[in-house]
Parts: sequence; C-alpha cells; structure tokens
Amino acid sequence: MNAIASISTPALAVDIEGINLSYGANHVLKDVNLTIRPGEFFAFLGPSGCGKTTLLRLVAGFNQSDTGRIMIGGKDISNLPPWKRDVGMVFQSYALWPHMTVRRNVAFGLEERGVARAEIERRVDIALDLVGLGHLGERRPSQLSGGQQQRVAVARTVAVEPKVLLLDEPLSNLDAKMRVQVRRELRDLQRRLGLTTIFVTHDQEEANTICDRIAVMNDGVIQQIGTPMELYERPANLFVANFLGTANILAGGIVDSGTGRHFVIDGGIRVPIASDATVPKGAKLVFRPQHAGLTGPESPSGNALALPCVIAHREFLGASIRYGVRIGATEVAVDVPFQSGEELLEIGKAATLTLPQRLLLWLAA
Repeated sequence: MNAIASISTPALAVDIEGINLSYGANHVLKDVNLTIRPGEFFAFLGPSGCGKTTLLRLVAGFNQSDTGRIMIGGKDISNLPPWKRDVGMVFQSYALWPHMTVRRNVAFGLEERGVARAEIERRVDIALDLVGLGHLGERRPSQLSGGQQQRVAVARTVAVEPKVLLLDEPLSNLDAKMRVQVRRELRDLQRRLGLTTIFVTHDQEEANTICDRIAVMNDGVIQQIGTPMELYERPANLFVANFLGTANILAGGIVDSGTGRHFVIDGGIRVPIASDATVPKGAKLVFRPQHAGLTGPESPSGNALALPCVIAHREFLGASIRYGVRIGATEVAVDVPFQSGEELLEIGKAATLTLPQRLLLWLAA
C-alpha cells in the first residue's frame, strides 16, 4: 500500500464565523470571519500580538471564544475538547519528550488514544518515512539537529491522522538556511498528504513562499485575505502594503484645478491623478521600489509619471542597486537592476523618478 494513501485523510474545509474573544478589557479577536478551502495551505500572518496564535489555538480547542463558531468539514467543533477535534498541532517549541526515543515520541499520541500496538507500529513507520527519519527512530531528541527535531514533531502529528494540520511558527527556532530547507519540506509533505493546513507566522517571506492564501492580521482584525501575489500587488490598505514587502508611502493632499486632480506631496511637488483612479479619503500615494525608474534630470518622453528628485544615497544589493531618493521632503527607495559596466547615478545629483500611472496605489489606513 502507498504510504501517503495509508496515512492521509480526506481534505476538509475550515470555516471561522463571527469570532470575538476578549481577555478582560483587551479585545483580542474582533469579528473574525474566513473560510479555508479543503487541502489549502493557509497562513495567519501578522506582527506579534495581532491575534494570529490566539486564533490558531481557538481552532485547536485550547482557547474558547466569546462569540462565533468554528466548523471543520461542516461540523461545528466549537464546544469540543481538543482531543475530540481531530486536529494536529505542531508547536513552536516542538514539545518532544527528551527521555523518549524518536519512535516513542511519534507513538505517544497514538498510545494515549488507545490504538492497538500493531497499528501504532505501522503508523509510526509510515510517519517517520514521510519525513525521512526512518533510520533515526532509536535516537533521542538531543541527538538530532533542530531541523530533524522539527520533522519528528510533524511526524508525531501526522501519525494520528488529523483532519486539519496546525503549525504554530514551527520554523522560528531554526537558523536562516535551515528554515529555507524545512519550509520546502513542509510544503512538499503537505502537498503529498493533501491535508488542510493552517500556518501561523510573523515572517512574510515564509508565508509567501509556501502558502496558497494568507490572512493578514493586525490588532485582532483580518485586514485582507488573498494569494501572496494579490496581497503584494493589490493591498487593501496601508498596513498590508507596508507589512508585505517594501512600500514607498508619500503623504499629501488632493487639489482640483482646471487641468484635473493633483496630489500635492509634502514639499509642493504635484502628481497628476488619472481620471479613472479611485482615491479614498485620506489616501496616500504608494508604490514599490522596483516599479520606479531613474533617469537624468531631463523629464523623459512617454506616458510615465515624471517627478524631480535628488539621489540621497545608494546600496549595492547584487542583482540591483537600491537608491535612496528625495522627492520634495520625503525619501523613497528605488531598485534599479544592476548592469555590469553601467554608470551609477551620483549621490547629491538631480534626477527624475519615473513611474507608470497604472502602478500607482492610492491607499488609506
């Protein structure tokens, strides 16, 4: 029998409806509503204290909400204890028993559930093979690397055949190189199992590289849900734009004149607003560093927006040069592809920043 088929379960949807949770006067989660599709690798992403781990623990059954419900496969599990929810959670600390072998750690949850010994041995073998640790079953956790310990924690969770896999910042204890390797292994394993997975992280790179969709959270509120590219290219507000990648944000005000609407940047520079652009109240002008270009002080021809600027500083990043550019009283970043032998723009010199109108974002808080 195929190992994957023998341990995986049908993928189920997770529905989170009308969730509110407070600790005294602290309103931690505020009317949270979202649907995670069957077999989806989904992330709760946001800064520390935004409520993402609290929401994950609600799904696991370790917290209880004040209002709302959580559904798995159409079944309301809100009032079930953790051990009856058929979810598996990999903790940030891995929570391995130091005195037990790898095999015993993986078998522990099955033993607690009263699974027959022969079935335990079968599932442990399959789970360890899935994470590539079948040959290390008799070692103790202290004899393993951080990445191997993380795989043991995953194997222990997968062995109980959960309906939903929950990952609470499982890569945070690994060094940068190991995080890249293990996140690819996690994604590969999730695809092979086809298991609905919820991943909590504050690291946007981790979420972008392995997740199908992301819920960006801040202050207990879901700011936006979408694919990594949707969130990056079409952020719903300033928080999302600034949290996902580098964003240049220019403050100013709108004025109407005989030649149309203009956005007047702090410092007096006027930016024409396209006639079909939707500009919400209190909006700021936002663009990504790689969307802009730089030329000499003469305004270029064509339809690109051209703004006078001054080169404040520059950094060599290998594939690109990042220029710090002053537009009026504001400094922005511009990433220009590095071309060997090409002359660089001099610090302190006047230049022109160019930007296609279609790439401008008008975002409010």
